Amino acid sequence: MDDDDIPQLSSHTLAALQEFYLEQQQREGMKTSQGFNQYSIGSIEEDWQLSQFWYSDETASCLAKEAVLAAGKGGRIACISAPSVYQKLKEQDGEDFSVCILEYDRRFSVYGEEFIFYDYNHPLDLPKNLLPHSFDIVIADPPYLSEECLQKTAETIKYLTKGKILLCTGAVMEEQAAKHLGVKMCKFIPKHSRNLANEFRCYVNYPSGLD
Repeated sequence: MDDDDIPQLSSHTLAALQEFYLEQQQREGMKTSQGFNQYSIGSIEEDWQLSQFWYSDETASCLAKEAVLAAGKGGRIACISAPSVYQKLKEQDGEDFSVCILEYDRRFSVYGEEFIFYDYNHPLDLPKNLLPHSFDIVIADPPYLSEECLQKTAETIKYLTKGKILLCTGAVMEEQAAKHLGVKMCKFIPKHSRNLANEFRCYVNYPSGLD
């Protein structure tokens, strides 16, 4: 076979590939350098196949702050499919609260005992040590904008929370959110690190600082 017959990548494609690999190497280098923060947003990259879209740093900070205030001193916070809020909460080291992350993506198991594998298709398939109504607030961001996903995630939320719920989902889910969780839309508009086509909103069932 002649060299002429071998498919050649255009110089533009080659440059783009080289740039991509360089970025990957730099990212890996950052992860192994001393200053790397395992809890920073983006330390685990989005997996679009799992419908993962991280919040902007500002939004994650705002939601984490709201969760801490709502949970109160010594409060327990559960993050369901909301890893960037969990990461922001963990950055507040020394604060008087505890938090766990319920997540389908097993890459988050690097966070140890606070990681709980979670599949919304099996909403009550939870470890025995997760007692009913044992969390002061539950923050949830169901991975899909469908009533089935919201309804099943709602089962988990209602099982875990003592009462307070902070839900982040599409504006199109407003009626279903009210129906399944009794939550109302807030004025605060959450932003993602990448712009999404669907308008996102926050919903709560208690007087919050998000209005």
